[in-house]
Amino acid sequence: MICAATLALCCVRNAQALTTITGTVGSTGKYLLTAAPVSVTANAVLKMTFEIETTTGGVNLELCAGNGEDFASGACPTRLGDSGGPGFNFLSIVDAAGLNGKILYVIRAVGVNPASFRFTIE
Repeated sequence: MICAATLALCCVRNAQALTTITGTVGSTGKYLLTAAPVSVTANAVLKMTFEIETTTGGVNLELCAGNGEDFASGACPTRLGDSGGPGFNFLSIVDAAGLNGKILYVIRAVGVNPASFRFTIE
């Protein structure tokens, strides 16, 4: 009975929805994560992790939320996370309703070289 309960809890934990996107911010200095604006009006917790995978220093990326014009100009009106440089992995916990109508994207804040990143949302 204990083994069955442990197995059931393990499966429930592993059933949590995770989405991971890996990408590279290239010569444009930006990378679009969502194809359409976020459409969530209910208050719900979103847990996001953001990390830079590039191992060379001198590059810093920002995880942003804004509108299409913000993305096009490379602005970051709502900073959800920052890479902090190679090897750093940051957690952001936000209210999903606060992102309603915004798109998510990554911009290069420091440096000129391409930089790879990993973004995970739960």
